[in-house]
Amino acid sequence: MGMVAGKITIEDSCLSSGVREVNGSLVCVGTGLNLAGQISVLSKSYIENADVVFSLVPDGFAQRWLETLNNDVRSLQPFYAQGDEIKNRRDTYDQMVEAILEQVRAGKRVVCALYGHPGVFACVSHFAIAQALDEGYSAKMEPGISAEACLWADLGIDPGQSGHQSFEASQFMFYKHTPDPTTHLLLWQIGIAGEHTLTEFHTSSDRLQILVEQLNEWYPLEHEITIYEAPTLPIHQARVDKLLLRDLPFARLTSISTLLIPPSSKLEVNHAILGKLGITEVDLG
Repeated sequence: MGMVAGKITIEDSCLSSGVREVNGSLVCVGTGLNLAGQISVLSKSYIENADVVFSLVPDGFAQRWLETLNNDVRSLQPFYAQGDEIKNRRDTYDQMVEAILEQVRAGKRVVCALYGHPGVFACVSHFAIAQALDEGYSAKMEPGISAEACLWADLGIDPGQSGHQSFEASQFMFYKHTPDPTTHLLLWQIGIAGEHTLTEFHTSSDRLQILVEQLNEWYPLEHEITIYEAPTLPIHQARVDKLLLRDLPFARLTSISTLLIPPSSKLEVNHAILGKLGITEVDLG
C-alpha cells in the first residue's frame, strides 16, 4: 500500500469489507434494544469499519460499548434541548441530519447507529438517507430488532393469531383512525400522547383521560391493558404492567412505554367469503 505520484492506489482505497466510497456514504444501522446482544453481524461490521459513527442510544453503557467498536463515535444526544432550554424537535432533527451529512460530504464512510430498529420511530435516519441520496451519495438502512419484536417475545403473543394494528399514540388521537377490537392494538410513545408542540417529552393525566374516552368507543373501561417497556440491559427485566383502561391516566409512563390493548371481541366469520371458497365454518377448526 502507499502513494503513487500523489494518487491513492487501489490497495489504499479498499478495506476488508469492500471498496471504499470515494465520495462518502451513509449506512443507518440498528443496535437492537438489549445492549450488545441484539445487533446483527453485518451492522456491527459497518460500525467497526466506519470512518465516523453517529449514535443515538438509550444510556451511557450502550455509548461506551459502541466506543469499543470504533475510535470516532459521536453522540447525537447533545442536539436535544438541555436543562431549561425549550427547543422544537424538528430543529433538533434538522441539526442531527446536517451533522451526519457534513461528514458524508467530506468523503467519509459514515454510520448512524440507533437503538432498536433504525427505521422505526427514528425519523433522523429516514431524513438523513433521503438527503444523502438526493445529493448523490450512497445511503441505505440495515434492520435491527425493534421494541415490537421484543414485545411479542416478552408477552408470548403471536400477532398472526388475530392480527394487530399499530399507531403512534398522538397520531391516533389527532386523526380518525378506527381500531379493530378483534386484533391487538399497539399505541407507541404513549408517554407523550396528545403532545403536539414537539417541545415536551411527557403527557398529562388530562390528555390520557381524553384518550381513554376515545378508546372507550371500542373497548370497555374494564378492559385489561398492558404498559410494556423492553429491557435495554441484560440485567433488566421487561416491564409488563397490567391495568384497566379506566386507570390509564394514573399510570406511570416513560419515554419508552408502549400501550398494548388486547382484543376485546372475538373474530367474526365472513360467511359470504367462505361460501365463495367452498369452505364451512367447521373447516376452520
